[in-house]
Amino acid sequence: MTDAEKLKHLLKHWIEHNDAHIKNYSEWASKADSAGNKELSGILKQVADESEKLNGLFNKALEII
Repeated sequence: MTDAEKLKHLLKHWIEHNDAHIKNYSEWASKADSAGNKELSGILKQVADESEKLNGLFNKALEII
């Protein structure tokens, strides 16, 4: 397997892994919101949003490969 093939595989894995984290962050943001902790909820939503941006970069990297 070439380095490019390995990297392609890793990028796909990182996207899938990151998607799972995004789901988890969003669930906990909702729980924090329900518990009345708006500040924590907002932070966790920001983390989820930033993680989405990372996935965008990973997808751009996949396009380049």
